[in-house]
Amino acid sequence: MDDREDKRGSSMSLSTITGTEVFDFEPSEQLMSLLMAGANNVLDVMLGYKQLMFACSSAMKIVRTKLEILDNQFQMTYNRNPIISIKTRLKSQTSILEKLARKGEKPTTENMEQHVSDIAGVRVICGYIDDIFKVEELLLNQEDIHLLERKDYITQPKPSGYRSLHLIVEVPVFLPDGVRNTKVEIQLRTIAMDFWATLEHEIRYKKDIDNTDLLRRLESCADAINQNDLEMQSIRMAMDQVKEPQEDMDILMDKLRKIDVPFR
Repeated sequence: MDDREDKRGSSMSLSTITGTEVFDFEPSEQLMSLLMAGANNVLDVMLGYKQLMFACSSAMKIVRTKLEILDNQFQMTYNRNPIISIKTRLKSQTSILEKLARKGEKPTTENMEQHVSDIAGVRVICGYIDDIFKVEELLLNQEDIHLLERKDYITQPKPSGYRSLHLIVEVPVFLPDGVRNTKVEIQLRTIAMDFWATLEHEIRYKKDIDNTDLLRRLESCADAINQNDLEMQSIRMAMDQVKEPQEDMDILMDKLRKIDVPFR
């Protein structure tokens, strides 16, 4: 062993600790500056993404709360709920990046906010078709709800038979550093429409099968489901037209029922 080897073996370097042959060197200021700049850029992107997702999550909660309030008020006034259920979801990172790629946009936080309108999603299941448009009307009448885009696939279904009302709205989210107007996609559909759409999604994304025949059969079901929706709505409207004479006790009990409405 020569003097050089003795010197190298006497110091506690990375090579001594790991047993791997490496070159010991002191990083230059220029290299450290580049490393710090790179780390800061990565952290800025991560922080921007985190802030965007927090704003979207908050906006989603705001819309859900507004819908729940409308549903409760409707129950108190008309003794029935137009909304059966409300579901919410945040789009996954993979889905966001795939959507940007399809649009030919770079994967930046700014592009996510500008080009992906459904990061925050709210799905509203209603009992009847006219309930869908009533809920839409009541929601959009609120001053802090700004409608950006509306697609009515109920009046004009997709060729596949898909039916639903899609709204892209913008709501203000009040954060410590100011107000951030944030997009939320709202889908409104009946129970039957939701059942149909769920099955279509499963068929389209089922691998290793020829789904052509299944989709054709499902398309034929779409019109039948729509007719059922319309008939059920007609029956309910006929029931609403029936006005039974009310005694004083009936009026009193009706008021008590409204007081006892359970809130979401």
